Amino acid sequence: MADLNREELTVQGSSMTASTTINKGDSPNGDRKPASTLHQNVLGSRRFSNYWWATIVTLGATGFFLAGISSYTKVNFLIVTDATQLIFVPQGLVMGLYGTVGLLLASYLWLVVLWDVGGGYNDFNQETGGIKIFRWGFPGKNRRIEIDSYTQDVQCVRIDIKEGLNPRRALYLRVKGRRDIPLTRVGQPLSLADLETTGAELARFLGVPLEGL
Repeated sequence: MADLNREELTVQGSSMTASTTINKGDSPNGDRKPASTLHQNVLGSRRFSNYWWATIVTLGATGFFLAGISSYTKVNFLIVTDATQLIFVPQGLVMGLYGTVGLLLASYLWLVVLWDVGGGYNDFNQETGGIKIFRWGFPGKNRRIEIDSYTQDVQCVRIDIKEGLNPRRALYLRVKGRRDIPLTRVGQPLSLADLETTGAELARFLGVPLEGL
């Protein structure tokens, strides 16, 4: 049996990103066999926007906190301004409280990025008939979220689109005897074109209908 060749197909988007990897085999006469496995990486909290906001909140909160400390000790810890001129009560005290709350929020944002909450992958294997959906959660009993199923139980791939102030564009897998399984994480929605492309590719791979369009 010939070795498997790997073809990398990149799916653009922010909720489900990264890469869709399809493994294909060669028949003895050199013809391509149908794809046997499909692997989709799902981007979690380690995306640019989260790094950006965590950095901004950290810098802003640190400035407020140091301003409060400078106001209390009368020793300036800031470079861009002299915070010793502030009256500690109420100005310095309020700025110190804002800084403390901001640092707590920044710590939470950095921990979410560190834990890569929502990140994972979707794995489909036609040879074994297995489906594995994996996501990272918060530390604790739900740190590793794993869903196992079978390709023969898949009824369809469903696209869920909701426009408005809080748009939702998500992809679901409808499996017999289960609730619909989300394949894209909650967050920045995919573009319609990427959502349709990803959904059509998966439906074609599994040999099931694509619903919701």
